[in-house]
Amino acid sequence: MAKKVLVTGAGGFIGSHLVEELVKEGYDVRAYVHYNANSNWYNLERVPSDILSAIEIVSGDIADPFSVDNAVKGCDTVFHLAALIGIPYSYVAPASYVSTNVNGTLNVLEACRKHNVERILHTSTSETYGTAQYVPIDEKHPLVGQSPYSASKIAADKIAESYWLSFKTPVTIVRPFNTYGPRQSMRAIIPTIIVQALTKDKLKLGSLDPVRDLTFATDTARGFLAASKSEKVIGELVNLGVGKGVSIGKLVELIGELLGKNLAVETDQQRVRPANSEVMELISNNSKANELMTWQPEVSLKDGLQATITFIQQHLNEFKSDNYAV
Repeated sequence: MAKKVLVTGAGGFIGSHLVEELVKEGYDVRAYVHYNANSNWYNLERVPSDILSAIEIVSGDIADPFSVDNAVKGCDTVFHLAALIGIPYSYVAPASYVSTNVNGTLNVLEACRKHNVERILHTSTSETYGTAQYVPIDEKHPLVGQSPYSASKIAADKIAESYWLSFKTPVTIVRPFNTYGPRQSMRAIIPTIIVQALTKDKLKLGSLDPVRDLTFATDTARGFLAASKSEKVIGELVNLGVGKGVSIGKLVELIGELLGKNLAVETDQQRVRPANSEVMELISNNSKANELMTWQPEVSLKDGLQATITFIQQHLNEFKSDNYAV
Protein backbone atom coordinates (compact mmCIF):
# COMPACT_ATOMS: atom_id res chain seq x y z
CA MET A 1 0.00 0.00 0.00
CA ALA A 2 1.38 3.42 -1.00
CA LYS A 3 2.38 5.80 1.75
CA LYS A 4 -0.08 8.61 2.38
CA VAL A 5 1.66 11.99 2.34
CA LEU A 6 0.39 15.50 2.98
CA VAL A 7 1.90 18.53 1.25
CA THR A 8 0.91 21.82 2.86
CA GLY A 9 1.35 24.80 0.58
CA ALA A 10 0.82 22.46 -2.35
CA GLY A 11 -0.53 25.28 -4.49
CA GLY A 12 2.74 27.15 -4.16
CA PHE A 13 5.59 27.21 -6.61
CA ILE A 14 7.82 24.60 -4.92
CA GLY A 15 4.84 22.69 -3.53
CA SER A 16 3.42 21.98 -6.97
CA HIS A 17 6.76 20.61 -8.19
CA LEU A 18 7.04 18.44 -5.08
CA VAL A 19 3.55 17.04 -5.64
CA GLU A 20 4.58 16.02 -9.16
CA GLU A 21 7.69 14.22 -7.91
CA LEU A 22 5.73 12.42 -5.19
CA VAL A 23 3.05 11.15 -7.59
CA LYS A 24 5.71 9.97 -10.04
CA GLU A 25 7.30 7.96 -7.21
CA GLY A 26 4.01 6.26 -6.38
CA TYR A 27 2.96 8.10 -3.20
CA ASP A 28 -0.69 8.64 -2.27
CA VAL A 29 -0.74 12.45 -2.14
CA ARG A 30 -3.07 14.75 -0.24
CA ALA A 31 -2.50 18.36 -1.34
CA TYR A 32 -3.43 21.13 1.10
CA VAL A 33 -4.15 24.51 -0.52
CA HIS A 34 -5.25 27.82 0.95
CA TYR A 35 -9.03 28.17 0.88
CA ASN A 36 -10.53 30.70 -1.51
CA ALA A 37 -14.07 31.23 -2.71
CA ASN A 38 -13.10 30.61 -6.35
CA SER A 39 -11.81 27.08 -5.66
CA ASN A 40 -8.51 28.12 -7.20
CA TRP A 41 -5.82 25.49 -6.73
CA TYR A 42 -3.07 27.93 -7.72
CA ASN A 43 -0.01 26.25 -9.27
CA LEU A 44 -1.52 22.79 -8.94
CA GLU A 45 -3.65 23.76 -11.92
CA ARG A 46 -0.46 23.90 -13.98
CA VAL A 47 0.61 20.30 -13.32
CA PRO A 48 -0.16 17.64 -15.97
CA SER A 49 -3.74 16.36 -15.88
CA ASP A 50 -2.69 12.80 -15.04
CA ILE A 51 -0.86 14.11 -11.96
CA LEU A 52 -3.77 16.31 -10.93
CA SER A 53 -6.27 13.46 -11.21
CA ALA A 54 -4.11 11.26 -8.98
CA ILE A 55 -4.10 13.55 -5.94
CA GLU A 56 -6.59 14.44 -3.22
CA ILE A 57 -6.98 18.21 -2.85
CA VAL A 58 -8.24 19.75 0.39
CA SER A 59 -8.65 23.45 1.15
CA GLY A 60 -8.07 25.18 4.45
CA ASP A 61 -6.01 27.71 6.35
CA ILE A 62 -2.70 26.70 7.91
CA ALA A 63 -3.37 29.15 10.77
CA ASP A 64 -6.52 27.23 11.75
CA PRO A 65 -5.66 24.24 13.99
CA PHE A 66 -8.88 22.35 13.24
CA SER A 67 -8.34 22.53 9.48
CA VAL A 68 -4.73 21.42 9.86
CA ASP A 69 -5.64 18.54 12.18
CA ASN A 70 -8.14 17.17 9.67
CA ALA A 71 -5.60 17.42 6.86
CA VAL A 72 -2.86 15.62 8.81
CA LYS A 73 -5.10 12.80 10.03
CA GLY A 74 -4.33 9.51 8.27
CA CYS A 75 -1.02 10.64 6.74
CA ASP A 76 2.32 8.88 7.20
CA THR A 77 4.53 11.79 6.11
CA VAL A 78 3.94 15.54 6.09
CA PHE A 79 5.84 17.98 3.89
CA HIS A 80 5.18 21.39 5.43
CA LEU A 81 5.70 24.10 2.81
CA ALA A 82 2.80 26.45 3.58
CA ALA A 83 4.09 29.94 4.39
CA LEU A 84 3.98 33.61 3.52
CA ILE A 85 7.27 34.16 1.69
CA GLY A 86 7.34 37.67 0.19
CA ILE A 87 9.97 39.70 2.03
CA PRO A 88 8.68 43.18 1.01
CA TYR A 89 5.15 42.32 2.13
CA SER A 90 6.51 41.32 5.54
CA TYR A 91 7.39 45.00 6.07
CA VAL A 92 3.75 45.87 5.40
CA ALA A 93 1.94 43.10 7.29
CA PRO A 94 4.31 41.48 9.83
CA ALA A 95 1.53 40.11 12.05
CA SER A 96 0.25 37.96 9.18
CA TYR A 97 3.70 36.35 8.93
CA VAL A 98 3.61 35.40 12.58
CA SER A 99 0.10 34.00 12.20
CA THR A 100 0.90 31.94 9.09
CA ASN A 101 4.55 31.01 9.50
CA VAL A 102 4.83 30.63 13.27
CA ASN A 103 1.37 29.63 14.44
CA GLY A 104 0.78 27.65 11.24
CA THR A 105 3.93 25.61 11.85
CA LEU A 106 2.90 25.03 15.47
CA ASN A 107 -0.47 23.71 14.23
CA VAL A 108 1.24 21.29 11.84
CA LEU A 109 3.69 20.01 14.46
CA GLU A 110 1.00 19.49 17.09
CA ALA A 111 -1.25 17.66 14.63
CA CYS A 112 1.67 15.46 13.59
CA ARG A 113 2.45 14.68 17.23
CA LYS A 114 -1.19 13.88 17.97
CA HIS A 115 -1.56 11.56 14.99
CA ASN A 116 1.87 9.89 15.33
CA VAL A 117 3.08 10.92 11.87
CA GLU A 118 6.20 8.98 10.86
CA ARG A 119 8.11 11.88 9.28
CA ILE A 120 7.72 15.68 9.06
CA LEU A 121 9.73 17.77 6.62
CA HIS A 122 9.58 21.41 7.70
CA THR A 123 10.58 24.10 5.20
CA SER A 124 13.02 26.77 6.29
CA THR A 125 14.80 29.38 4.14
CA SER A 126 18.34 30.63 3.61
CA GLU A 127 17.06 34.10 4.61
CA THR A 128 17.27 32.93 8.23
CA TYR A 129 21.08 33.24 7.99
CA GLY A 130 21.00 36.94 7.15
CA THR A 131 23.98 38.36 5.28
CA ALA A 132 26.71 35.74 5.28
CA GLN A 133 29.23 36.01 8.10
CA TYR A 134 31.27 33.41 6.21
CA VAL A 135 30.86 31.47 2.97
CA PRO A 136 29.92 28.88 2.05
CA ILE A 137 27.21 28.88 4.70
CA ASP A 138 26.87 25.64 6.63
CA GLU A 139 24.11 24.66 9.05
CA LYS A 140 26.06 26.04 12.03
CA HIS A 141 25.97 29.61 10.72
CA PRO A 142 24.26 32.05 13.15
CA LEU A 143 20.65 33.02 12.49
CA VAL A 144 19.81 36.69 11.97
CA GLY A 145 16.28 38.05 11.52
CA GLN A 146 16.96 40.82 9.02
CA SER A 147 13.29 41.07 7.99
CA PRO A 148 9.98 40.20 9.65
CA TYR A 149 9.79 37.32 7.16
CA SER A 150 13.14 35.84 8.17
CA ALA A 151 12.36 36.37 11.85
CA SER A 152 9.09 34.47 11.48
CA LYS A 153 10.90 31.60 9.77
CA ILE A 154 13.57 31.48 12.48
CA ALA A 155 10.78 31.21 15.04
CA ALA A 156 9.09 28.45 13.04
CA ASP A 157 12.38 26.55 12.72
CA LYS A 158 12.99 26.77 16.45
CA ILE A 159 9.49 25.50 17.23
CA ALA A 160 10.15 22.55 14.90
CA GLU A 161 13.46 21.92 16.65
CA SER A 162 11.76 22.09 20.04
CA TYR A 163 9.26 19.39 19.07
CA TRP A 164 12.12 17.05 18.23
CA LEU A 165 13.98 17.83 21.46
CA SER A 166 10.90 17.85 23.69
CA PHE A 167 8.69 15.14 22.21
CA LYS A 168 10.92 13.26 19.72
CA THR A 169 8.54 14.32 16.97
CA PRO A 170 10.41 13.05 13.87
CA VAL A 171 11.01 16.38 12.15
CA THR A 172 13.69 17.36 9.65
CA ILE A 173 14.27 21.05 8.86
CA VAL A 174 14.96 21.48 5.15
CA ARG A 175 16.56 24.84 4.35
CA PRO A 176 16.41 25.63 0.61
CA PHE A 177 18.45 28.47 -0.78
CA ASN A 178 16.87 30.56 -3.57
CA THR A 179 14.71 28.22 -5.63
CA TYR A 180 13.56 29.27 -9.11
CA GLY A 181 11.89 27.79 -12.17
CA PRO A 182 8.59 27.50 -14.06
CA ARG A 183 5.44 28.59 -12.16
CA GLN A 184 7.25 31.10 -9.95
CA SER A 185 5.54 34.48 -9.58
CA MET A 186 6.94 37.97 -10.09
CA ARG A 187 7.38 38.16 -6.32
CA ALA A 188 10.77 36.60 -7.10
CA ILE A 189 13.69 38.22 -8.92
CA ILE A 190 14.12 35.84 -11.89
CA PRO A 191 10.53 36.04 -13.20
CA THR A 192 10.65 39.80 -12.58
CA ILE A 193 13.73 40.16 -14.79
CA ILE A 194 12.42 37.84 -17.51
CA VAL A 195 8.92 39.36 -17.75
CA GLN A 196 10.29 42.90 -17.92
CA ALA A 197 12.94 41.84 -20.45
CA LEU A 198 10.19 40.43 -22.68
CA THR A 199 7.87 43.44 -22.40
CA LYS A 200 9.91 46.59 -21.68
CA ASP A 201 12.86 48.57 -23.02
CA LYS A 202 14.29 49.14 -19.55
CA LEU A 203 14.12 46.98 -16.42
CA LYS A 204 13.10 48.44 -13.05
CA LEU A 205 14.92 46.61 -10.25
CA GLY A 206 16.24 47.16 -6.74
CA SER A 207 19.87 46.61 -5.81
CA LEU A 208 22.00 44.65 -8.29
CA ASP A 209 24.67 43.79 -5.70
CA PRO A 210 23.11 40.97 -3.60
CA VAL A 211 24.49 37.51 -4.35
CA ARG A 212 22.24 34.47 -4.34
CA ASP A 213 22.65 30.68 -4.57
CA LEU A 214 20.07 29.62 -7.17
CA THR A 215 18.59 26.10 -7.16
CA PHE A 216 16.18 24.83 -9.83
CA ALA A 217 12.74 23.77 -8.60
CA THR A 218 13.03 20.08 -9.49
CA ASP A 219 16.35 19.85 -7.63
CA THR A 220 14.74 21.35 -4.53
CA ALA A 221 11.81 18.94 -4.81
CA ARG A 222 14.23 16.01 -5.09
CA GLY A 223 15.96 17.31 -1.98
CA PHE A 224 12.74 17.14 0.02
CA LEU A 225 12.17 13.59 -1.21
CA ALA A 226 15.71 12.55 -0.35
CA ALA A 227 15.33 14.01 3.15
CA SER A 228 12.09 12.10 3.69
CA LYS A 229 13.82 8.81 2.86
CA SER A 230 16.88 9.30 5.06
CA GLU A 231 16.77 8.22 8.69
CA LYS A 232 20.05 10.08 9.23
CA VAL A 233 18.43 13.53 9.01
CA ILE A 234 15.66 13.01 11.60
CA GLY A 235 16.10 15.80 14.13
CA GLU A 236 18.57 17.52 11.81
CA LEU A 237 18.75 20.66 9.68
CA VAL A 238 19.99 20.38 6.08
CA ASN A 239 20.80 23.04 3.49
CA LEU A 240 19.63 22.61 -0.09
CA GLY A 241 21.71 24.80 -2.38
CA VAL A 242 24.04 24.65 -5.35
CA GLY A 243 27.07 26.07 -3.56
CA LYS A 244 27.71 28.87 -6.08
CA GLY A 245 26.66 32.50 -5.94
CA VAL A 246 25.57 34.92 -8.66
CA SER A 247 24.82 38.61 -8.22
CA ILE A 248 21.54 40.12 -9.38
CA GLY A 249 23.51 42.23 -11.86
CA LYS A 250 25.16 39.13 -13.33
CA LEU A 251 21.77 37.41 -13.44
CA VAL A 252 20.49 40.26 -15.63
CA GLU A 253 23.43 39.70 -17.98
CA LEU A 254 22.84 35.94 -18.19
CA ILE A 255 19.13 36.32 -18.93
CA GLY A 256 19.94 38.99 -21.53
CA GLU A 257 22.37 36.62 -23.24
CA LEU A 258 19.74 33.86 -23.38
CA LEU A 259 17.22 36.29 -24.86
CA GLY A 260 19.74 37.84 -27.23
CA LYS A 261 19.24 41.28 -25.67
CA ASN A 262 21.38 43.91 -23.98
CA LEU A 263 19.23 44.69 -20.95
CA ALA A 264 19.25 48.21 -19.53
CA VAL A 265 18.38 48.66 -15.85
CA GLU A 266 17.21 51.59 -13.77
CA THR A 267 16.91 51.58 -9.98
CA ASP A 268 13.37 51.60 -8.63
CA GLN A 269 13.61 52.84 -5.04
CA GLN A 270 10.44 51.04 -3.91
CA ARG A 271 12.19 47.76 -4.76
CA VAL A 272 15.27 48.54 -2.66
CA ARG A 273 15.18 46.86 0.74
CA PRO A 274 16.10 48.87 3.85
CA ALA A 275 19.89 48.91 4.18
CA ASN A 276 20.06 46.89 7.40
CA SER A 277 17.44 44.43 6.11
CA GLU A 278 19.04 43.57 2.77
CA VAL A 279 20.82 40.21 2.78
CA MET A 280 23.91 40.76 0.66
CA GLU A 281 25.33 37.25 0.18
CA LEU A 282 23.93 33.73 0.41
CA ILE A 283 26.05 30.79 -0.80
CA SER A 284 25.37 27.34 0.60
CA ASN A 285 27.51 24.55 1.87
CA ASN A 286 25.50 21.49 0.78
CA SER A 287 27.95 18.83 1.98
CA LYS A 288 25.65 17.67 4.80
CA ALA A 289 22.79 16.95 2.37
CA ASN A 290 25.21 15.07 0.14
CA GLU A 291 26.66 13.02 3.00
CA LEU A 292 23.44 12.17 4.86
CA MET A 293 20.98 11.79 2.00
CA THR A 294 23.14 11.66 -1.16
CA TRP A 295 21.56 14.77 -2.67
CA GLN A 296 23.25 16.98 -5.24
CA PRO A 297 21.68 19.56 -7.60
CA GLU A 298 21.60 18.43 -11.22
CA VAL A 299 20.21 21.33 -13.29
CA SER A 300 22.72 23.98 -14.41
CA LEU A 301 21.87 27.67 -14.03
CA LYS A 302 21.84 28.16 -17.80
CA ASP A 303 19.47 25.23 -18.38
CA GLY A 304 17.25 26.28 -15.49
CA LEU A 305 17.03 29.87 -16.71
CA GLN A 306 16.20 28.69 -20.23
CA ALA A 307 13.40 26.46 -18.93
CA THR A 308 12.03 29.38 -16.91
CA ILE A 309 12.21 31.73 -19.90
CA THR A 310 10.35 29.21 -22.07
CA PHE A 311 7.60 28.83 -19.47
CA ILE A 312 7.16 32.58 -19.08
CA GLN A 313 7.09 33.10 -22.85
CA GLN A 314 4.28 30.55 -23.06
CA HIS A 315 2.30 32.23 -20.24
CA LEU A 316 3.33 35.86 -20.68
CA ASN A 317 -0.26 37.13 -20.74
CA GLU A 318 -0.69 35.88 -17.15
CA PHE A 319 2.04 38.16 -15.76
CA LYS A 320 1.43 41.80 -14.84
CA SER A 321 4.63 43.42 -16.01
CA ASP A 322 3.66 46.94 -14.88
CA ASN A 323 3.04 45.94 -11.27
CA TYR A 324 5.61 45.65 -8.51
CA ALA A 325 4.72 42.34 -6.85
CA VAL A 326 5.17 42.97 -3.14
